[in-house]
Amino acid sequence: MPLEKNKKQRQKWIVLGFALVFGLLAIFLLGTAENVSAAPLQVDYAKGNKCTDCHAEPDRTLTLDSGEILYTTIEMDVFAASAHGEADLACEDCHTDAGLRHFPHRGETPKNLREFSLQMYESCQECHQEEYDKTIDSMHGQALEAGDQNAAICTDCHDPHEQHRLTNEETGELLPEARLHIPETCARCHSTIYDVYAESVHGAALTQESNLDVPTCIDCHGVHDIADPTTASYRLQSPNICADCHSDSERMDKYDISTNIFDTYLADFHGTSVLLFEQRSPDQEVNKPVCFDCHGVHDIYSPDNPEHGLAIKENLLDTCQQCHPDVTANFSDAWMSHYVPDPEHFPIVYFVDLFYKILIPLVIGGMLIFVGSDIFRRVTNRRKSGAKS
Repeated sequence: MPLEKNKKQRQKWIVLGFALVFGLLAIFLLGTAENVSAAPLQVDYAKGNKCTDCHAEPDRTLTLDSGEILYTTIEMDVFAASAHGEADLACEDCHTDAGLRHFPHRGETPKNLREFSLQMYESCQECHQEEYDKTIDSMHGQALEAGDQNAAICTDCHDPHEQHRLTNEETGELLPEARLHIPETCARCHSTIYDVYAESVHGAALTQESNLDVPTCIDCHGVHDIADPTTASYRLQSPNICADCHSDSERMDKYDISTNIFDTYLADFHGTSVLLFEQRSPDQEVNKPVCFDCHGVHDIYSPDNPEHGLAIKENLLDTCQQCHPDVTANFSDAWMSHYVPDPEHFPIVYFVDLFYKILIPLVIGGMLIFVGSDIFRRVTNRRKSGAKS
């Protein structure tokens, strides 16, 4: 019996020993696997990194809880030609979340595409802090802060995997090809406004003729620091926005357009009132017209347009009657289309003005000479009378 008991004990210890060995081995293997999966991916596009092993495959998708499809394939040739690709940025430079930098990926999967975009766009500030800060104070940033998740964020305008360089690296000026596509970018959210703009004199010239002289969205609204165009201060400042182009003689001479737009506007009652409000009460509403009250906002047409152009007498009268409902054609006929009178434009006004410019100095000069000579005569006579006495 003791021998049998010892045998069973030996067998028990042998089983426990094997269990211990296998347990330690399992722990070692699991630890090794954990360390392998926990190692950050080293990204090197030239050598073919772990990211591209999966994300360079065509038609890779992920179905989110919302039922939306998240496309996870990256066109490596397209990325290489992008601004980020040319800068040799690696995946982990933007995808900084620890869960995304390991394989298999960890963390919660976004519920929908918008949630994914909102999670990812904040990484833009790592390289573009100045631009990111401007968006926070912009109309888009304020809307996002107020809870509107559809407000534009960085990645809505700039696809990080495809975005080409927008500015000249040396001068910082916007590249021509980038300028041409700005309205299309804004149209992703503002499609109705784009349709109106595309039919205007500015939009048609840009989108149909590739004319870079005309204003595009960012010329009037800004780039990252887009302000609310419905405020009183924006309205009062709007003539300065229009003057940026319309006071540029080099640009306006190409199209035979007067460059006295700003000066002639400020010279009349409308412009003078707006200027005073801008300087003293920039946040106060004013009912005096600014440029876009007469010419339109996004729907600005050529002056010769038969339906909307202000060079057409009937259209001009209709425009004036928006503020002055009782006026007749005589009222609108007095407007000189921002031209300073000259022999070519409004010759009658020019010559009448010239006549008075000559007549008034002659009359006043003659009166001064008459008064001066009379004073001289009186002083002379008084001296002679004093000498005789």
